[in-house]
Amino acid sequence: MIDAPTLWDLIERRAEATPNALFAVDENDRRLDFEQYRSAAEAAAAALCMRGVGEDTPVAWQLPTTLEALVLCGALSRLGAVQVPILPILRAREVGFAVRQTGARRIFVPGVFRGFDHAAMARGIAAGVSGLAVEIVAGGLAEGDPAQLPARRQAAASADAVRWIFYTSGTTAEPKGARHTDATLLAAARAMSARLELAPDDRVGLVFPFTHVGGVLWLMNGLLAGCAHIAISAFDPRSSIDVLARHGVTQAGAGTAFHQAYLAAQRERGGAAIFPHVRAFPGGGAPKPPTLHDDVKRELGGAGIVSGYGMTECPVLAMGSPRDPDAKLAHTEGRASPPQVEIRVVNGELRVRAPQMFRGYLDAALDAAAFDADGFFRTGDLGHLDPDGYVVVTGRLKDVIIRHGENISARELEDLLHAHPAVREVAVVGLPDPVTGERACAVVVPADPQHPPTLAELTEWLIAHDLAKQKLPEQIALVSELPRNPTGKILKHELRARLGPKSSPAG
Repeated sequence: MIDAPTLWDLIERRAEATPNALFAVDENDRRLDFEQYRSAAEAAAAALCMRGVGEDTPVAWQLPTTLEALVLCGALSRLGAVQVPILPILRAREVGFAVRQTGARRIFVPGVFRGFDHAAMARGIAAGVSGLAVEIVAGGLAEGDPAQLPARRQAAASADAVRWIFYTSGTTAEPKGARHTDATLLAAARAMSARLELAPDDRVGLVFPFTHVGGVLWLMNGLLAGCAHIAISAFDPRSSIDVLARHGVTQAGAGTAFHQAYLAAQRERGGAAIFPHVRAFPGGGAPKPPTLHDDVKRELGGAGIVSGYGMTECPVLAMGSPRDPDAKLAHTEGRASPPQVEIRVVNGELRVRAPQMFRGYLDAALDAAAFDADGFFRTGDLGHLDPDGYVVVTGRLKDVIIRHGENISARELEDLLHAHPAVREVAVVGLPDPVTGERACAVVVPADPQHPPTLAELTEWLIAHDLAKQKLPEQIALVSELPRNPTGKILKHELRARLGPKSSPAG
């Protein structure tokens, strides 16, 4: 494993160490080795420099997970620009907000992607933002002469400069821009790479949006360990699983929704393992049913699900290891990452202080509520550390249902209901109730839509599994799928809006 203080230094050192090793391959079998990646990033940086992009220039980019996105990220790092990655699923309101708040001077978008015209959206935003240029990436990035690139700032100084603005993933209505440096992100990547024991022969399934903070961390992981990425621009189980298999995926991420898709494909196809070379199924970003790890390990192979715990503001605070016991992998999110990570529990809430912690929000007015008096970040997650130091997340502060003045954990209900044979997926939300204050509603995706479970059946199941009667849900809502953000996290605020005051408690 090699190391460096900044992303660009890491790109250079990896290209020098293993120039001809595979860096990334995509669905169309286009490939880049590490030397080709460095050269392409330098050429793109030179073209950007000629168009006025330099150190501290804010540049937004909303691209799918493609080789071009990986190259652009490297190019902007070479220039010392401030990168504003934006999830492809976001639309004009959120994208316009990010562009205006960051003062972005350029925005890179695809043309039409997954049926949506990003180019038209970007031009519409630019019409109302003075000085914003729109760059359409539809077949490659412009290239220039790397010899014309300016000298870089000293690496140590650049490592601590704010070079990244990541917007929170969208489980709340109002996006918040988290300010990161190369130093904060590399602290998280080093911890993740070490815990997963990444090696040069690993092949990483880069299946979720590269514009998520986790995407950039995986880029750094590949450079640290010298392993390769399998870039999937838009995950579709019907085709993407075959791409991952064809390129010998060993790290099959990246969260519960993806792991469930892999498991469903294995069960549907039967026979030989769909991922014969798999070592682990890295996860994070969304709760996992306790039974999922055991199912994945038994039916798909490898170490099973190896989860991490973190958030946009503080990624990879804890991470599991393929060497962890199955009970820890199934029920925890791993141990605190490097020794400098501090996790403490205050009134049931996990609070953290770590090298990978962001440098505050772009809107500084949000910082006072985000940190406590000792500088610990208030995660909003409920949980504890078990006797061996593993992180156990039990829910969200905002995910506690208060009925008749008593607190009910949505996570506890979800974990029990996930094990019911008639339930494929479930989310429990609190809905307003004029008598009790809130009522618990189980939103269920049936395993068999022709024979969905009833509220009575689920209630009987919960009682049989020793759930206290005062915690039982009063309502069931059947849906064909749960709304999720691009990383697989369930959007409970959408469920509350859909099922709120106008809905009936009848189940």
